[in-house]
Amino acid sequence: MKTGLKIGLLASNEELYSNQRLLEAGEERGHEMLFIDIKQCYMKLDADQPEAHYRGGALLDDLDSVVTRIRPSLTYYGTALARQFESMGIYTTNSSSAVTQARDKLFSLQLMLKSGINIPTTGFANSPMDTNDLIEMVGGAPLIIKLLDGDQGKGMVVAETKKAAESVINAFKSLNANLLVQQFIKETNGRDLRCFVIDNKVVASIERKAVPGEFRPKTNVDGSVKIVKITPEEKLMAVKASKALGLQIAGVDIIRSKEGPLLLEVNSSPGLEAIETATGKDIAGMIIAAIEKKLKWKRELPEIANAEASA
Repeated sequence: MKTGLKIGLLASNEELYSNQRLLEAGEERGHEMLFIDIKQCYMKLDADQPEAHYRGGALLDDLDSVVTRIRPSLTYYGTALARQFESMGIYTTNSSSAVTQARDKLFSLQLMLKSGINIPTTGFANSPMDTNDLIEMVGGAPLIIKLLDGDQGKGMVVAETKKAAESVINAFKSLNANLLVQQFIKETNGRDLRCFVIDNKVVASIERKAVPGEFRPKTNVDGSVKIVKITPEEKLMAVKASKALGLQIAGVDIIRSKEGPLLLEVNSSPGLEAIETATGKDIAGMIIAAIEKKLKWKRELPEIANAEASA
């Protein structure tokens, strides 16, 4: 008799801390956990009987839920798989549409503004001729320049002077690349807030500090991380941001400026290691609990199960 849920973890590296923790947390709560390597999946598109297959021909049709942890380089295929599971009636923690929106840096910022969420002043262009106007648009140097398809600090530089900004933008022109220029908030001193949101509730928050020589904190490199108490305004911003993108699970990055909190970005596959280590909270368990709640699954009490077994 099936007592727990069957939950798939759609990702690409089973050995990552976050993925290991989710697999462990699900098993600890009595569920059958299955790691699903995105690149080992293929699908059958059919109006009446859509299917998802795994290596060796296994049919993935008996899952109750799929936790979507799709790395940026696999966004296209990963979200296609998520859509396939959704068409099969399987609940995905972050839907294909939500992940797609979150991964589009420009679109996600536009959705933030539409929801009344403040962001650093940002310019967007494709190999612009009016380099000077683009720089002045965000208040001049220093400023941040990002390639639109960069991730976790890749394709991102800070230009301390107008001349440096012009050089970087002109270099990006040769790539015919879409780029963002963004106001540099000096008073952050290389610090930001990571708010972890599950089902429209901030369950944990930390302050991250960049390592020497970096201007932006990252959780995948050595830097200082500590628990931080966020303000009601910051908490509301984190929840509104995840709602705007339709994310059930999100890592929301916020900076504190002279004008108040500003949203930097929203991550649809936030890492667990830094925030669990700093706070001591079982974030992975909270994610599994959220799936249980969504599917209205309740753990069977031992005495009831024993009574039924002996009846």
